[in-house]
Amino acid sequence: MKAVDVLMHEHRVIEKVLGALETYVADVEKGRDVPLKDLAEFVTFIREFADRCHHGKEEDILFAAMVEHGFSKEMGPVAVMLHEHAEGRRLVRALVEAAKQPGWTADLRRGVVENARAYADLLEAHIKKEDSILYPMAEQRLPHDRMEAMAEEFEAFEANIMGKGVHEQYHALADKLIARYAGNAPHTPACHHGHTHNHAST
Repeated sequence: MKAVDVLMHEHRVIEKVLGALETYVADVEKGRDVPLKDLAEFVTFIREFADRCHHGKEEDILFAAMVEHGFSKEMGPVAVMLHEHAEGRRLVRALVEAAKQPGWTADLRRGVVENARAYADLLEAHIKKEDSILYPMAEQRLPHDRMEAMAEEFEAFEANIMGKGVHEQYHALADKLIARYAGNAPHTPACHHGHTHNHAST
């Protein structure tokens, strides 16, 4: 699997969880008795899979390679993506604090709705920009052999940063949240990079 295909596959998983989060938030807004602990599970997925794993690969490997080949970190597409990653982390920090509270209050519900919707809106727009603008730019501007090597670098990143089998655990968490709040959504297949990256040139 090509490096960009790995990232886009992860985008599809993240989008499904964001859809589930939006359903959860609608229930919170309506005052329904949804578990506050479920917010903690959404936050765990966002922090560990969407940010630490997915954004980590982008920032440490893809974006770094783009900067090496002439893209700026201060302006342009890479700078915009980095800024949006930082803004997403700010919103998630507020959700982390909310998930630590002992129970719902009116103010807590309002804060969760506001921050979760802002995060979902930000990330959905962010994903569209990466899929349609940034990733095609990378494939056009970076040398072919650099892009081919990147898929293996992603695997090494996951093994070193996340640990063996952890990636699959977050896919399982995604499935649980999607099933709970997005109906009978299809299973989100894990990214088996190692079985496919050798076909990156096809």
